[in-house]
Amino acid sequence: MPSVPPPTPPVPPQKSRNLADLLQEFAQQRKLMQEELQKIIVGQDDVIEQLFAAIFTRGHCLLEGVPGLAKTLMVSTLSRILDVNFKRIQFTPDLMPSDITGTNVLDEDENGHRNFRFVEGPIFANILLADEINRTPPKTQSALLQAMQEREVTVGQNTYTLPDPFFTIATQNPIEQEGTYPLPEAQLDRFMFNIKIDYPTQEEEERILSQTTRSEKVEVKKILSARAISNIQKLVNSVAVSQYIVKYVTSLVRATRPKDESAPPFIRDLVDWGAGPRAGQFLIQGGKAIAAMDGRFAVAIEDIRRVAVPVLRHRLSVNFQAQAEGMTNDAIVQRLVGAIPAPPISKF
Repeated sequence: MPSVPPPTPPVPPQKSRNLADLLQEFAQQRKLMQEELQKIIVGQDDVIEQLFAAIFTRGHCLLEGVPGLAKTLMVSTLSRILDVNFKRIQFTPDLMPSDITGTNVLDEDENGHRNFRFVEGPIFANILLADEINRTPPKTQSALLQAMQEREVTVGQNTYTLPDPFFTIATQNPIEQEGTYPLPEAQLDRFMFNIKIDYPTQEEEERILSQTTRSEKVEVKKILSARAISNIQKLVNSVAVSQYIVKYVTSLVRATRPKDESAPPFIRDLVDWGAGPRAGQFLIQGGKAIAAMDGRFAVAIEDIRRVAVPVLRHRLSVNFQAQAEGMTNDAIVQRLVGAIPAPPISKF
């Protein structure tokens, strides 16, 4: 008689990992991403942190800096360490909306029947780099509005869903305004962060010159796939936000509005209009990302303060008095953060 194989022992059910373990694993992945990115990009730790925070919370970024500070290189390198689809659009005055979204073309089959076929534009990507977005007229700039808010594109009578995840990272030059079209406030408000890229320090600049003038080619490894990014976005969204944090964010955003009774005197003197509720949403989302990247499962006041400037700087409209006193949006936001105290803790 043939021998009967012994019964296979039952496989014990795997224990589901708790939130703390998942956050620690995510913190390690984030560290690997930064190490790979810094093989190409020297310094700019705050900029990299804010880019990561936007990606992990489905946000969009507007990068501002003078030419030669590696804005485009930073975004293209970021796409290389992520296993996602990346497209770059160079915005020019003659760019049309259909050059971004795509268009319908007329096809004829073998039987002579003619049908319209939609040809996707470069916006159908996971990461879209809108290079020098202020170089194109508002008609073309507005082609991004629906994509950034609803993550879909309407062409003719049909609406097409964009890939998931989808991020828009736009760049603009803040010093050259001739032949440019400033972004309207409605579109500026869609950007989670307005990230300012400053000059490198002397030590960083020496490293840049040493690395970029050699013939060696630096290779980077892919760390996360599109599916992994979507899972991380769900993980970051699960980070706890207490009512204490919500009250602080509400007080901070309302204090930016000069007509609000809680606004400090310097806001009433220097600001024409302040931030809307979307700023509060982005402050909380940014705080969640900062906490998750540090391996923590609850948002702290300091997390909100770390993202306050990039979230609020492009949502304040300063008046002539502020310009005459040399008060920038950054300085006003930093002063406001120092002026708004944390809410009192309820006693039970």
